[in-house]
Amino acid sequence: MNTPASPTPSASPPVRLLIVDDDPLVRAGLTLMLGGADDIDIVGEGADGSEVAALVERLRPDVVLMDIRMPGMDGLTATEKLRRRPGAPEVVVLTTFHADEQVLRAIRAGAAGFVLKDTPPAEIVDSVRRVAAGDPVLSPAVTRQLMAQAAGGAPDDRTSRTGRARRRFAELAEREREVAVAVGRGHSNAEIAGELYLSVATVKTQVSRILARLDLNNRVQIALLVHDAGLLDTDDEDGDGLR
Repeated sequence: MNTPASPTPSASPPVRLLIVDDDPLVRAGLTLMLGGADDIDIVGEGADGSEVAALVERLRPDVVLMDIRMPGMDGLTATEKLRRRPGAPEVVVLTTFHADEQVLRAIRAGAAGFVLKDTPPAEIVDSVRRVAAGDPVLSPAVTRQLMAQAAGGAPDDRTSRTGRARRRFAELAEREREVAVAVGRGHSNAEIAGELYLSVATVKTQVSRILARLDLNNRVQIALLVHDAGLLDTDDEDGDGLR
């Protein structure tokens, strides 16, 4: 009798993507652009933020590509409502601006990043793949722009924000704080591992613990909290940090 062949491991399922934009031409262009990727399955489209909750409930996407500016419920409000749901899909906001207050609000709400509407097609496809894999789509340069935007506001607001952020960081162990500050500087897991003499796997574990302890969604939110706490301007050795 022949021994049955071992089953061939199946490939990872395609990323389920929902596109939300009020402009039908933009939706058509994105569908054409992203639909050509073998590992991305466009499961639906929406024209307004008010449709997102029902579409997500019915279609179960992994990622939502969400326009910020829509005439009904805007993408920011839709993102905030969506990310409060347990098991919510990742959100990438679609915008015409590199970094402004609206993008910052989206990131604070839990969006995993953003792409510009004039981004080359291959980069948009790559952004969807990265977000689905848990890698926020924000370069260190863009993160610095967002940090500068986050620093705005009245002095009293900044002081209050700093105090809240420092109290939250006090919940972390020393090594977790070191990793968080490195994330805030825009460093990759490999760079953090080299700086702190850790393995990449250990850094990934530390980042996961930080996210869980601080109830955050992604690395970008860690970076914003590090900035709010004033830790990017403070050397750990000077005693003014959170030790």
